[in-house]
Amino acid sequence: MARFSMLDIALIRRDPERVRQALLRRGWDASVIDDILRYDEQYRCALRETEARKADKNRLSASIAQANDKAAAARDARPRIDMLSREIEAFGERAKALDPVASGSPLRGLLEQLPNLVDGGVPDGTDALDNVEVRRWGTPHRFDFSPRPHWELGERLGIFDFERAAKLSGSRFSLLRGDGARLARAITNFFLARAHQRGYVEIAPPLLVSRATMWSTGQLSKFADAMFEDPEAGLFMIPTAEVPLTALRGDEILDGADLPLKYCAATPCFRKEAGAAGKDTRGLLRQHQFDKVELVWLSRPEGSMAALESLTHDAASLLEELELPYRVVLLCAGDTGFNAAKTYDLEVWVPSANTYREVSSCSNCTDFQARRTGIRFRQDGSAKAELVHTLNGSALAVGRTLLAIVENNQRADGTIAIPQALQPYFGAALLRNVLD
Repeated sequence: MARFSMLDIALIRRDPERVRQALLRRGWDASVIDDILRYDEQYRCALRETEARKADKNRLSASIAQANDKAAAARDARPRIDMLSREIEAFGERAKALDPVASGSPLRGLLEQLPNLVDGGVPDGTDALDNVEVRRWGTPHRFDFSPRPHWELGERLGIFDFERAAKLSGSRFSLLRGDGARLARAITNFFLARAHQRGYVEIAPPLLVSRATMWSTGQLSKFADAMFEDPEAGLFMIPTAEVPLTALRGDEILDGADLPLKYCAATPCFRKEAGAAGKDTRGLLRQHQFDKVELVWLSRPEGSMAALESLTHDAASLLEELELPYRVVLLCAGDTGFNAAKTYDLEVWVPSANTYREVSSCSNCTDFQARRTGIRFRQDGSAKAELVHTLNGSALAVGRTLLAIVENNQRADGTIAIPQALQPYFGAALLRNVLD
């Protein structure tokens, strides 16, 4: 299977206006479609000219074979055949240089820059201010004392040590100690246990992946500078387990009867956060390294929007079990990620910020990633192979869930009540001890 663009070139040929409008909804320059169509016409023209000259050459060869004096006919036709051979080579080279699957092709380069088409149900808008709240669950707790931020609570309890984390690694790193580390592990185990109950297959993937794997899931199209890379080894530290989980079945043809396939993984994630300078510098909110449980679905196309609702529910139900107030937000076109057609963010209530903050992002990427990754399925044994739809979501970011638990369940004496659903994994109902 030829893999290149994450948008189908046939769609751009057939309905360029639809793609232009989708780009404009994202706030992108739609003139790139004109450039793509121009290169595509040059590419197809070169193919046509190549085939036309091959046909002429074949006709000449056939006429020589039918001539009474074949030697004379071959001699007379030689200049024309030689010219056609040169033109076939020239037009063939031109087509090869413009081929959308060829490395270095300007057409391929433009196609790789195109984001997914946003779904028709995604609201218009340019940024997070235009996102639409879908629903809320729970009521933020009203404290009868002045609540403290999680970094202050954690340092008082001896469960966070940001100073030593900075000594080891610099800014935007955290160190959990004692019950802090145990609580993070309990949260992860709770998330995985619920994923198992809902039919997800747990994967322990590599944390370093190849450039090809990163490219196939769309991480390098526009965001390569956000990744930690070892250029000599040609490996990247994963920014999310979405990458290995989505690429897991790459270049395979799946049995449609097995879909949807659901995978989960608990991994560290690594991001430079280069574009977030000065934002959320205190505490656990925005880190270069953080833990997350990721959910990935491989779905039939006709069921993928329903799958997105199910995946989002799987993530949201964790917050409900933990008794953490949250809201679901539908991202507007301008705030929807490069790979996604539709995205819901789950935002948990953070008392120190007096607002909701993202703890999960759940997206339907339709066939956008599958086109590059080469994941297909057959409806039945004789059917033509089709691209699957890929979906992903955090369930949940461990550090952000931990800070929400700490802040929402703090008590006046500085201790932290552990949500009942988490107690079997943590082993206590209260977090209070200080590690010397």
